[in-house]
Amino acid sequence: MDLQQLGKQAKDSAHTLGLLSTQEKNHLLNEMAIALEKNTTRLLKANALDLENAVENGISETMQDRLRLTKERITDMADGIRQVIQLADPIGEVEKMWKNEDGLMIGRQKVPLGVIGIIYESRPNVTTDAASLCFKTGNAVILRGGKEAFQSNQLLVDILQNALKEHHGPVNAIQFVSDTSHEVANQMMRLTDYLDVLIPRGGAGLIRRVKENATVPVIETGTGNNHIYVDKDAQLQMAVDIVVNAKASRPSVCNAAETLLIHEEVASQFLPFIEKALLDKQVQLRGDQRACAFLTEAIPATEEDWETEFLDYILAVKVVSSIEEAIAHINRYNTKHSEAIITDNYFASQKFLQEVDAAAVYVNASTRFTDGFVFGFGAEIGISTQKLHARGPMGLEELTSTKYIIYGEGQIRA
Repeated sequence: MDLQQLGKQAKDSAHTLGLLSTQEKNHLLNEMAIALEKNTTRLLKANALDLENAVENGISETMQDRLRLTKERITDMADGIRQVIQLADPIGEVEKMWKNEDGLMIGRQKVPLGVIGIIYESRPNVTTDAASLCFKTGNAVILRGGKEAFQSNQLLVDILQNALKEHHGPVNAIQFVSDTSHEVANQMMRLTDYLDVLIPRGGAGLIRRVKENATVPVIETGTGNNHIYVDKDAQLQMAVDIVVNAKASRPSVCNAAETLLIHEEVASQFLPFIEKALLDKQVQLRGDQRACAFLTEAIPATEEDWETEFLDYILAVKVVSSIEEAIAHINRYNTKHSEAIITDNYFASQKFLQEVDAAAVYVNASTRFTDGFVFGFGAEIGISTQKLHARGPMGLEELTSTKYIIYGEGQIRA
């Protein structure tokens, strides 16, 4: 695998892509969406090979769900591209313009980042989400998926590239790293001559490895050790519905809830209620000493449980004495992803919104809504959990930089 060659091709293609009009980019994106749907049978066969390997390698059923493609999911991937087409193209937009004391007209214009590298795990839809968002914003992309979804990802990129080739688009604007070894991934993290930014999307281990080894600028995404706090003034049936959805609707994704905090004034009433609902979904509960006093089938929680993104049918449970204790626990253990409070108390909700440090903070809603598609961004390239450049679901706007354009009339500086 010659990463230098991929980088050079990407850089050349980024220049070509930057010259395309919005109409031309949208036309090519539409052809990619059509190509995906036309190749549904091929994609399902490739994905079946990945799923067979997953079973042989002992990958859990919840993680297999992240990997699995269905006809409906392929349609959703194509529709995600079409939604990106419908979004306004930020590239070339002049955000504001002003005249300075020298009579210069100064404007700030949105431009592509350049060449984006993405290292990700398991989910094949990341391939099309990332490719479409990068393409719309004039960014070339080099994709390095995990070995779990190798067959699916490789075919997806082949399909997208063939659509570009057939319609005279810049084929190398979307490229795939076919070597899934850690050595090549580490080389990609140091591809500073060609990559303008690197975005890891996956579990805590991947994120940590990229942060420790990359010399390319990194936007951290993905890990979600998320909490739901049930306040003393919560509607308990609402809380049950939200907790069950946040934990059990799709536990393998990064916006699923991992820890439940309950105010002590409602613990005796709420915990038996939520336990029954979660046991019906085969969720294992791990409680602190106070929580276990009201739960019949929970096992004692450890310190590690508060720190863990389970990505499985497991939920840590803790009883707290106040909203202040809940907030302190969240800010100590969370990964700055998504946090929620269930309450009818306006002042409690505002305190939670103001003091919890996370990319997305909810009042009376499931953490499962943290998603670029749901937020109206079309697809998403990831959910940033850091504060520099971008935070939260990353859509088109987050894949741009700026440059200043200046108009003069012969001015020189004294």
